[in-house]
Formats: sequence, structure tokens, C-alpha cells
Amino acid sequence: MDRSAELSDFLRTRRARVSPDQAGIPEDGRARRVPGLRRDEVSRLAGVSTEYYTRLEQGRAGSPSPEVVEALCQALRLDLAEREHLTDLLARPTPVRRAPATPQRVRLGLYLLLQTLEHVPAFILGRRTDVLAANRLARAVVTDFEALPVPQRNLARYYLLNPEARERVADWEQIAAETVAMLRMDAGRHPNDRRLSDLLGELTLRSPEFPGWWKEHHVLLRTHGAKRYHHPEVGELQFSYEALHLPDDPDQMLCVYNVEPGSATAEALRLLNSWSLSGR
Repeated sequence: MDRSAELSDFLRTRRARVSPDQAGIPEDGRARRVPGLRRDEVSRLAGVSTEYYTRLEQGRAGSPSPEVVEALCQALRLDLAEREHLTDLLARPTPVRRAPATPQRVRLGLYLLLQTLEHVPAFILGRRTDVLAANRLARAVVTDFEALPVPQRNLARYYLLNPEARERVADWEQIAAETVAMLRMDAGRHPNDRRLSDLLGELTLRSPEFPGWWKEHHVLLRTHGAKRYHHPEVGELQFSYEALHLPDDPDQMLCVYNVEPGSATAEALRLLNSWSLSGR
């Protein structure tokens, strides 16, 4: 990944979405050739020279101070995920590793914890949204990742390339686009990840929607929210999910799909659980 190009595109797309009114900048009568803020307006809001900001947006300014980064974050109204992504893009590039990356492993204690979550779907995501482990109900509700070859056990690949996902995942377009934003976040954090590059190449070639979403440079840190699925056997399922990032391994995340006790979804999960236990 060309970090200079990534940084340039990210800053350009972020300033394009901030209007002068939002930034408190009065109109000066000049015609605007591009949406959002001009470079000189961003530099003025951040307290740096236009020349410096231009070099920064072009990837030619080196490493700015934390104070400058914070000023830019405020000027561009970046959220937490965008701030982290900008910091990743501004970090000094590390040498490309020639040795293959070590496969991610789920700690035994965490795997056992996953298996104790018997009444709700839960799974563990690793880098590039790889599904490292999933409990019985997650396999029944989403898809049976364990039945897939290891290289295909990937949430983004499932959402964007598996026709089943478009039927099963409610609000498919939103969920798929958010998953692309998660991949963009990962790309900034691990620019030399060859497997991620291979996945992005496959999605570019095979998913009609992916290139457009990728160019938007949206980034996302999963925390919590709502998910809905259309299950072919038990119907509509509604969840409130929690994404728990592991403090000792930021590249792994435990995702739990909670349900309201006594709800129709809870009853549907009870049926799915009993069917899976009986081998149906």
C-alpha cells in the first residue's frame, strides 16, 4: 500500500465532507471547484501554513508533531476511528517482512469462554476480519465458517462474495459497507499484510460494490450496535451486538450477539440450538 497516496486521499476525502458553514468559515465570494474545505481553510483552522498542509496532504511533510495532528483532527472533525487511522498513516513505515506472517491463534482460555456462550451467537474476529473461531449458534445464524476452507473463513469475503449473505443479512448494503471500512482500518494498521492485499484484490475483482466503497476511505472501529438476519428456517432475528477488543491483542475481537430474554429471537435461537444439538 502506498502510504503517501493513502494519506493524501484520506485527508482530501475528509476535508471534502466538511462544509464552510460547519467549520464556521464565512463565504468569501470565491467559486469553489471542489466540495468541502479548501487546503488554505484547513491550514488556517489547524494553525499551520498552507504550504505545510499541502506538503502533508501530498505525503511530503514527514512526521508532524502530536499537537499538529490533534489540530488537524479537530479541523477535519475526525471521529475516534478516523483519528486512529490518521495516526497509522502518519507513522513511519516499517520494513517489509520477507518471512510469512505467523497465523493468528486464539488463546485457549478465550476459546473456552466462547464455547460457554451457548445461548447466543458469538465468534472471534482477527486481522482482515478473519473468523478465527465461532460457536454453534454463530455458525447456525451467520454461516458455517468451520465448513469452509481456512482461507475463506472471512467475514468480509462472506458478506461481499457469498450470494447467501445478501438474502440472510438484513440491511446488507450498510453492513457490507461498514465491513469494508473495517478492512480500510486494518490496511492502515498493517500496510505490509500480504494476505490482506490478496483479499482486497479478490474483492476488487469480484464484488461490484467494493471499489466504490473502498474509494470513500471510510474507517470503522466496531464497538456495539444492532444486527438483523433473515434465517431461512426461523425467520427474522434481531440482535444487539457487542464487539469486545482484547487488551493484550488488539488484532482479535470477541463479537457477541445478545438477545432480549423472552423475545421472538430468543425463542428462535432456542429452536436453532436444539436442532443443532440433535444433528438436524
